[in-house]
Amino acid sequence: MSSEILPARRVLVTAGAAGIGLAIARAFLADGADVHVCDVDAAALDAARAELPGLGTSNIQIGDAAQMERLRAELEARFGGLDVLVNNAGIGGPRGAIETVSDDDWDAVLRVNVTGMFHAVRAFVPAMKAQRSGCILNISTTSVRTSLPNRTPYVVSKAAVNGLTRNLARELGPFNIRCNSISPGSIENERGRALMTDRAARLGLSYDEALQQRLGFISMRTRIEPEEVGATAVFLASHAARHVTGQDVSVCGNVEWEE
Repeated sequence: MSSEILPARRVLVTAGAAGIGLAIARAFLADGADVHVCDVDAAALDAARAELPGLGTSNIQIGDAAQMERLRAELEARFGGLDVLVNNAGIGGPRGAIETVSDDDWDAVLRVNVTGMFHAVRAFVPAMKAQRSGCILNISTTSVRTSLPNRTPYVVSKAAVNGLTRNLARELGPFNIRCNSISPGSIENERGRALMTDRAARLGLSYDEALQQRLGFISMRTRIEPEEVGATAVFLASHAARHVTGQDVSVCGNVEWEE
């Protein structure tokens, strides 16, 4: 059954060549949308194109305003506009006490995780305003709710994403443009497994021990499949969610705490 996003169903997913971004792109393609992804990883883009014929791709760094403007022009030529913008691009940044965080590390996290979203929104909102419709989805994290010591740049950047989401929902609502965030929990994918491996080494535990300890602080005792995030994105962009805006939707099994 079609989710009736909008008549044109034109979707951009940033950092969409792998991980959660690729899962979101797959979900929209399966739902019949026209999908374009951008990513800084050229090899991952090649692999995504090979897997998903018809997927549009661009190799750009979203922290660079000029490159984002070039992408806007490219999509204007390809699609004639945009209906759904999924701001997925983000980096984890350093792990360490706040006094050990360098200026360069702080700036890098904020540039990608916050300024990159700003660049994308600024580039595509004018066309959404002109057509008086659109949906913006920003990928955040449950760590904003739980807090996470020694990951301050990342958590602060995602808290800013939640603030951006709420403010855009209010500012753009009169133009029939909705903005929500999605906060994934512990993801069962390559990156999620690498994070769990790092956690196990840091705590002197086996992988299974570290995983079980992590699951002990998730109410449903489960990790999240990337496809669940993709399905949530498709729903939030659909006609069924036409009056859902300004919300942070956690797909996490209810993460209670983390370290």
